[in-house]
Order: sequence, then C-alpha cells, then structure tokens
Amino acid sequence: MAAPRWLDEREQQAWRSIREMHHRLSIAVERRLVQESGLSAADYQVLVPLSESADGRLRARDLARDAGWEKSRLSHQMRRMEQRGLVEREDCPTDARGAYVRLTPAGRAAIEAAAPGHVEAVRRLFLDVLEPAELDVLAAMADRVLARLAEEGSACAGPDPGACS
Repeated sequence: MAAPRWLDEREQQAWRSIREMHHRLSIAVERRLVQESGLSAADYQVLVPLSESADGRLRARDLARDAGWEKSRLSHQMRRMEQRGLVEREDCPTDARGAYVRLTPAGRAAIEAAAPGHVEAVRRLFLDVLEPAELDVLAAMADRVLARLAEEGSACAGPDPGACS
C-alpha cells in the first residue's frame, strides 16, 4: 500500500476553507429560505425542476436522480409536500411501477414566491463577493472536480446520482 499523500498546510487550509464556506453558506441560504417562504431546502430542491419542466411534472425516478436522492428519501419528501398541497403523485400510464410528481397550483405559487428571495440570498452572500474572473475560475474548478468524480464513479457524480443519499 502506498504511503498517504498528506495535505500540506496550504492544501489543508484550502480544503478546510472550502468545506466551511459550503457548510456556512448552505445554512445561511436555507435559513433565509425558511424564514422568508416557509420552504425547506429539500422543498426548494424538488420544486425548482418541477417548475422548470414543460408541463410541471417529472418522473419520480428522474426527480430523485436529479436531486441525488434515494427513492425512499424522495418518497418521504413527497409525502410531506403532498400533505401541504405543493405536489401530487400521478400513476404512469406506460409503466405500472413508475409514477409522476406534479406541481400543484399551490406549489407553483410557493416556488414563485420563494425564488426571488432565494436568488437574492445567493447573490448577496456568494456571487456579489466574487469578481467576474473569480466566478469563471470557480466554475472551471468545480467542473474539473465534478469530471474527476464522474471518471472515478464517485457517488453523486456518475451516470446514476440517484444512488446518492
């Protein structure tokens, strides 16, 4: 077995900083989302792709894959969102085992009300502190890391990110 390639001080600082930034940024954005709209990050993660689909519905398996969730996690989230009238499930006429998730009028109203505040929080807390060139570099860096994860078949990056939990 090869000796570990330990992180030097500079690498360790970069790694810890990116992890801490992601952690704190996620908490801050979600806190504002909940305070301003009553939607959780999980609600938002489901409502966005549904609102962007042509007919306001997606196959449940596709929604789970896009969210990087296991089927059971999506099922629990759908149950909670159905109880609040944000989404509804529909049987798939061509696949007895499949189902669609449909955005309800209440769900569309919720995402439309939440989106401006969410985008403003992302802009104020993240985008506005970066120079345009930094944003380009950051996007390129993220794309390279995601490509490496996909190459290695790492969870959430390969052809079946629905296997993520």
